[in-house]
Amino acid sequence: MATVSDHMTPGIGQVAVDAPLTAADGTPLRKKLAQANRRARLRATLLVAPLLLFVLITFIVPIGQMLVRSFHEPTFSEVLPRTTEALKQWDGADLPDEAVFAAFADDLKDAKENRTIGQVATRVNYAYAGSRSAFTSAARKSTGFEAPYKEALIAADDVWGERDLWAVMKRASKSYTPEFYLAAVDRTTDVDGNIVMVDDFRQIYVKILLRTLYLAGVITGLCLLLGYPVAFLLASLPTRTSNLLMILVLLPFWTSLLVRTTAWIALLQSQGIINDVLVAMWLIDDDSRLQMIYNQTGTIIAMTHILLPFSILPLFSVMKTIPPTYMRAARSLGATPWTAFWKIYVPQTVPGIAAGVLLVFILAVGYYITPALVGGQDGQLISNFIALHMQKTLNWSMAAALGGILLATIMVLYWLFNKIVGIDRLKLG
Repeated sequence: MATVSDHMTPGIGQVAVDAPLTAADGTPLRKKLAQANRRARLRATLLVAPLLLFVLITFIVPIGQMLVRSFHEPTFSEVLPRTTEALKQWDGADLPDEAVFAAFADDLKDAKENRTIGQVATRVNYAYAGSRSAFTSAARKSTGFEAPYKEALIAADDVWGERDLWAVMKRASKSYTPEFYLAAVDRTTDVDGNIVMVDDFRQIYVKILLRTLYLAGVITGLCLLLGYPVAFLLASLPTRTSNLLMILVLLPFWTSLLVRTTAWIALLQSQGIINDVLVAMWLIDDDSRLQMIYNQTGTIIAMTHILLPFSILPLFSVMKTIPPTYMRAARSLGATPWTAFWKIYVPQTVPGIAAGVLLVFILAVGYYITPALVGGQDGQLISNFIALHMQKTLNWSMAAALGGILLATIMVLYWLFNKIVGIDRLKLG
């Protein structure tokens, strides 16, 4: 049976149930809301676009170029294209045949004319020490070589009769190669293509990486140990007094890093101020002065001083937000001062501890100037070897490989940090 309501039509002040909601201009409200959201997202994108472009140009692109260079080295194939093609047919079991030597002789003539033989010589010399002179000498004599080229090249220099050199040249002829990453972990490829450890006297990079992580860990621990009580004191004092003392914490930022490091050299050297004071106080003899510079001790002391503010500031910013009533409440409930501090106060400072530890550790791992000036041979970090290959040996691919391994190590440690502590608990202010 039909009811009266079944036949009612919307009147004045009534809205049909199925009628869509519209805006003032008649546009459906859902469509209007979507348009407003798109405009808001577009405005937000335009606001952050300059920052994104800056990060892309100055950070993402250089890192990408570094990672590509670490496994892409086309110098050999570009300078010696005939030799590259001929070596593809060589099985590596014995010396290459006459066709490979002939192609190499032709490429030597072109390389001499274009003055590019030095690039190839440097590239091969990275993996086969002492071969640079053989390449340059062969290029100078290339116009006098006649068939059979195999006998002519070997007669000019016995090194061209060594299968190891040709094996290195075949590996160098590949534009994409893991050779630099292998070298960065103290490994190489032998003449038969097997991955083996390099000689003992050349095994340095793994030790340097472990030393870098060790020193960064020690420096991080010292910064936390020294920075926690300072931050606690600043957070406990009245605001006026803590602001005055905070100037002392920030003072190192107003001084050049080079000046601070040089000052530590004057303090720590054998004839420096600290040793002179110890001798004057009869704590040590003049003949037994402490060696605190140009070793790991100097690196740890100087870098701890430089990075200490990066530990204090996150701790202070977190401690300042902790109400002092929590500690008083714990004391009133019977807790000892140590129990109240350890059980109530310290857990609330974990975000500041995490931020300080992460910040100091990452900065310490990549530090360069301070270890270079005060570290000596034992206090050098992996960043110093990256700079060595960039500035002196000009082996940019090796520097890029070391940088890639350092970046991967930091990412793994960051992942472990996130699993153990949780990056969401990190607070910088």
